[in-house]
Amino acid sequence: MAPRRKCPLCGSKQWHKDSSSGLVACSEGHVIQNFRNESGETQDLGNYTMRKRILKSGRKKSARQSRADPKLYHGERARFHYYQCLQLVLRKQIAALIALWDLPPEFETVCRDIWGLHLTLLPRPPPAEPYHMREQKGSDSDTGDTKPSLDNPKESRSDDDDPQSSSSSSEEEDPELAELLRENSELSSSDEEKDHTSQKQGVQSNYRFVSAYDRPVNCIAVLVVACWIMRLPVMYKDFIDVIESYELPYLDFLRLLSSDMTCHLTKHAVRALTPHFAPSTLYIHRFASRLAKRIYANYGVFTPELNASPVLWRVVQQCLGGTPTLYGLAKRLGYILSLPLTLHHSLSPTLRRIAPDDPDVQMYDNIPPELALVATAIVVLKLVYGLDGKLRLPRDAKDPASALPDVGGYLSAFRIMGEADDRHNEKRFSSKVSMPTGDMDLATIDEFLNFCERVLIQSQRGESDQQILDNYFPLSTESGGARLEAIAPHSIVEGLSATKINIGETTVLQPGESYTIYHSRDVLGNLPEEQALIITRSAKWVGVSDDYLCEVVERFERRLRRWYYKERRREKEEKESEGERLFDGMKD
Repeated sequence: MAPRRKCPLCGSKQWHKDSSSGLVACSEGHVIQNFRNESGETQDLGNYTMRKRILKSGRKKSARQSRADPKLYHGERARFHYYQCLQLVLRKQIAALIALWDLPPEFETVCRDIWGLHLTLLPRPPPAEPYHMREQKGSDSDTGDTKPSLDNPKESRSDDDDPQSSSSSSEEEDPELAELLRENSELSSSDEEKDHTSQKQGVQSNYRFVSAYDRPVNCIAVLVVACWIMRLPVMYKDFIDVIESYELPYLDFLRLLSSDMTCHLTKHAVRALTPHFAPSTLYIHRFASRLAKRIYANYGVFTPELNASPVLWRVVQQCLGGTPTLYGLAKRLGYILSLPLTLHHSLSPTLRRIAPDDPDVQMYDNIPPELALVATAIVVLKLVYGLDGKLRLPRDAKDPASALPDVGGYLSAFRIMGEADDRHNEKRFSSKVSMPTGDMDLATIDEFLNFCERVLIQSQRGESDQQILDNYFPLSTESGGARLEAIAPHSIVEGLSATKINIGETTVLQPGESYTIYHSRDVLGNLPEEQALIITRSAKWVGVSDDYLCEVVERFERRLRRWYYKERRREKEEKESEGERLFDGMKD
């Protein structure tokens, strides 16, 4: 700020201006010379004077028009609608399984209860139905109900004159409760708007529309737990097969929903409801085992063990082409290995601890039970045949190996079984089977066209009202006698000659002798041809990778080795204790 000028006469720095004359004087009245402040305002303007004016319009700025589709749901309303679609798909899956496997009608009740428990155990449970959505439905229903009353005025008058209906409607519609619900809904909508504005301002949010536990694979997990509770001998492979054949609604099932439901789905909801491939065995087991563990820990609902006898027989006969002798040996070995046949290892009793440092559980205890049974049967085959290129023959007719087929004939028949799997009608058009169209014959092309017509065309035609009533609200239900008929296995191994008994040849190894354990993490090593053949087909049959099955087999082999040395040590200690007792008796 510039310093004030002093009066040359009195030295005062206080100045004031006369409004009439425009002169500037100090506080003592001395007028500053050679200064005059004149205003440029004039009252009378000439004809040639330019004027500048600013015209302000009185229009109000209109709000910015939103380009969003009003049909799409967002926020909690979108999640509620997403679970409505998921629940409808679950009902379609239950109806499909009941028709495919001839299940009793109680299966739907069990699935409904497990689905309710699953929703309560979610990390982020689905919200309740929004009040605005419920009010809109009520207004739609009211408008729909008023149409017939206009046609029949007598019915409308009778309804108005009925005091009971008016009193019941007044009791049902509580104004205070309605006001609280409306305020709650407005608060939730305002919170959503705040979140939306914060995201626009650059604040990154960790919000995800669906998590891993909200995806359609959890419906399959609910079906699996329901089958285990009803003691049905099912495997994950059964669900994957019916999914890949489009007999169980899972792949691209949005076409099964009505347009009234799909028109409200955003791209995120459509992406979550449209899995491109069938889930793997380990992926389904992850969610099914977690669900069984949570419902037991929170509600005390115990999932029983696997109905192991039919499943083990399917493993022996369909996967390995074995005999009842192999079934008995695998069952005995599974008992020795202490296989937990539960969905989660925490549901099975802990191991008996002899030493203080003994573990309660063992590695690979939380694997799919059918995978554990397959690995156990493979260990039995290695004990009998070796599967390393060396011949092994039993020396006693009482040896169980003498009741098994000859190793050469068995391996050749096993190769034929693997080739027949690719030509099997139920797996022919699976996404995992490569089938060039140029190599198809006319019959195969006709079957493929029928498959495409059933999957792509018939499902889009929709169901009539009568079909919906028959499927979901049947008047009469009949429970069939047969449950879950197993798929007819390949009977290629029938008629094979039994293993010869070794007489007099000491150079030939016995079954279980010179057993080799191959390290599954040895990336430079290769399995023998015989063992690789069995591992490859068994892993494909179960639905896991070859490396994972090799890891499980190796772990079971080392577990069997520890058991064997413990038994030898125990027998040795018993003999020593008996010898000491005999020696003490001789002294006495």
